[in-house]
Amino acid sequence: MKRTFVYFICMVAALGGLLFGYDWVVIGGAKPFYEAYFGIADSAGDQGLAMTTALIGCMLGAMVCGSLADRMGRRKLLMVAAIVFILSAYATGAADGFGAFLVARLFGGVGIGLASGLSPMYIAEVAPADIRGRMVSLNQMMIVLGILAAQVINWLIADPMPAGITTEAIAQSWNGQSGWRWMFWMPVFPAAAFLILAFFIPESPRWIAMRAAGTKQAGPSSGPGLRQLFSRQYARLLGLGLFIAVFQQWCGTNVIFNYAQEVFHSAGYEIGDVLFNIVVTGIANVVFTVIAIYTVDRLGRKPLMLIGAGGLSLIYAVLGCCYFLHVTGVGMILLVVAAIACYAMTLGPVTWVLISEIFPDRIRGVAVATCTFALWVGSSTLTYTFPFLNRALGSYGTFWIYSAVCAVGFVFFKYGLRETKGQDLGKA
Repeated sequence: MKRTFVYFICMVAALGGLLFGYDWVVIGGAKPFYEAYFGIADSAGDQGLAMTTALIGCMLGAMVCGSLADRMGRRKLLMVAAIVFILSAYATGAADGFGAFLVARLFGGVGIGLASGLSPMYIAEVAPADIRGRMVSLNQMMIVLGILAAQVINWLIADPMPAGITTEAIAQSWNGQSGWRWMFWMPVFPAAAFLILAFFIPESPRWIAMRAAGTKQAGPSSGPGLRQLFSRQYARLLGLGLFIAVFQQWCGTNVIFNYAQEVFHSAGYEIGDVLFNIVVTGIANVVFTVIAIYTVDRLGRKPLMLIGAGGLSLIYAVLGCCYFLHVTGVGMILLVVAAIACYAMTLGPVTWVLISEIFPDRIRGVAVATCTFALWVGSSTLTYTFPFLNRALGSYGTFWIYSAVCAVGFVFFKYGLRETKGQDLGKA
């Protein structure tokens, strides 16, 4: 297979990552507007539910991803994910009641769950070993481009809001009535492109080989694949994959995207400034993911995971001190950008590379799906608990907790992670 064609099919598969990133983060910019529209601005429980419902869908999508990918094939399931993105994006923006909004977000999460496990799996199976890390990291690059697109589009769509505006005024404004709807509708267009381009890529040759050899596997919902994965033979690999997946979320960086309003408001910024600051963080996310693409096959996976865990532990400790001392202004933005930069060039992309590499062919589908499911469980618990932690402990206490979690991750990676750079994927 020619390298140029490999790049093309990896780019198409990575469009799932673009939609994953957009749909995952768009809610952060739309948050102050749909909360005012639905009257949930003063309810921590409803706010957490609005954020977490899509993550529950992610868990459902990840739960069936391995089984469906092994039965239908990687390519067909990519098409299904594209269709789910199209329908859920329209339904979310069209919702007139909070219940309908939650249902639409749930199905959007299913699309994210499918794409988050399927795209890196497909790319890892079609990419040559010497560029596999770079190609799987390309999926993360598309995720952060999707994140940046959501942040920029939210910023451009939203009308400027005066400082001190009330929730009632926000609800009656264009932003509160229509703006947030267009924020959710925009991914319909790239999702349609994803669906069309998926017709022009081949099925994974490893999946074809497994089918021909009669090694069809089952996913995490049932079947011998799951029993085999949870056998003693794969206990160490499974424990490693689950820890890597959950740690990527519990390291805390993603609350900056999902709860940007609270993070920057605590640093002294109003709604209008928050949307611009979110764009700044998105640009940093993209720039440092590019660095990751060029370093993951050079420095290796383990050094980058150590840099990410150690660096975030230090940054969060300092950030917590600044919140405790009521520091405001540009210095806080720089610390937040530093945290995102550290995550973007290490834990963000390398987690997906490791999850797609550490398992052998015969259990990869079910193993990647199970780890992705665990990742979204971690994301759900992180996202739902942040409003409660933030109110109970303050921003400083919350980020100190994340600092401690990252310190634990550093120790685990130091002694429990082996390098997979350049390793034969089929014999992982």
